[in-house]
Amino acid sequence: MRFQQAVDHFLQHLEVEKDYSPLTVRVYAHYLNRFLGWLDENAPDIEVQDLDLEVLRNFRLHLARYVTPSGQRLKKTTQTYHLIALRAVLRYLSVLRGLETLAPDRIELAKSGGRSIKFLQTEEVDRLLAVPDTNKIAGLRDRAILESLFSTGLRVSELTQLNRDQIDLDRRELGIIGKGKKPRVVFLSDGAAEWIGRYLKAREDYYKPLFIRHKGSGDISKGGENMRLTPRSIQMIVDKYARLARLQVKASPHTLRHSFATDLLIAGADIRSVQEMLGHESITTTQVYTHVTDSHLKEVHRTFHGRRKTTGHREEQDGPAEIMDDLEETEEDGLTERPD
Repeated sequence: MRFQQAVDHFLQHLEVEKDYSPLTVRVYAHYLNRFLGWLDENAPDIEVQDLDLEVLRNFRLHLARYVTPSGQRLKKTTQTYHLIALRAVLRYLSVLRGLETLAPDRIELAKSGGRSIKFLQTEEVDRLLAVPDTNKIAGLRDRAILESLFSTGLRVSELTQLNRDQIDLDRRELGIIGKGKKPRVVFLSDGAAEWIGRYLKAREDYYKPLFIRHKGSGDISKGGENMRLTPRSIQMIVDKYARLARLQVKASPHTLRHSFATDLLIAGADIRSVQEMLGHESITTTQVYTHVTDSHLKEVHRTFHGRRKTTGHREEQDGPAEIMDDLEETEEDGLTERPD
């Protein structure tokens, strides 16, 4: 079987059988097409069954030397994503198509120093939430968006798909269909419920989407679907208020998702419950947050242990530990970062 045909079948499998989002399928296609382009120039006659470690070594060398149109070399994590995608194709071919291929596990991935994530401290969250001008309807909407992201840990794609009739402000909860079409229940804080309620009360339309744009022409289509905010719109909203709040972290909707998870774990929530609330299929994905909470506990120990008064004066406390820069996230069931 030719590699182009194998990749086509694999992408169709992701879309149909695995029910992956269009974004995830496009990202897989991006990395696999780079491999196919390299094959066309360096091993045009090779078939799936002929792939060996020597061919892969040459491809990895190509990735290490590759320069993007902007003049940058590919990051190590991005190079690894190409190999993850290729391993997924080989696993699909061997397990589901019964073809003899190079064993996927023989493709070794580069060792990383461990993932770190960005999240906001409590004071930073408070500053961020206080920025929108709630005297305007767009400000009410934006405050409700920020409160909802931090309160629920929703992915930005999940937030944009919410409709007004899904929200139960009395019960402070809502059911959603998340990634991989998996249903779960998420919960609203009192603050999130209050600001959503104020925002909906201020609206004079009957559009179905929960969060809509308030500039430009209206939507005469049924339900007002064209008024729904996009994930990109919400990313821009969060970025704007993070800059206005002068946060040290370059915040995004996913930063608030990280903040939601770390807030729960630092407060004592068990990791299985956090896994359910985040909608992670595998607990391995959720365990990345334990590195953050471990760092927090270390900082607490360093700050407070052995600080009893022995000299008649109070010692100064150390500041919070510096959080390392965030690496692009790979979800448990797909590559979802923006490709280089």
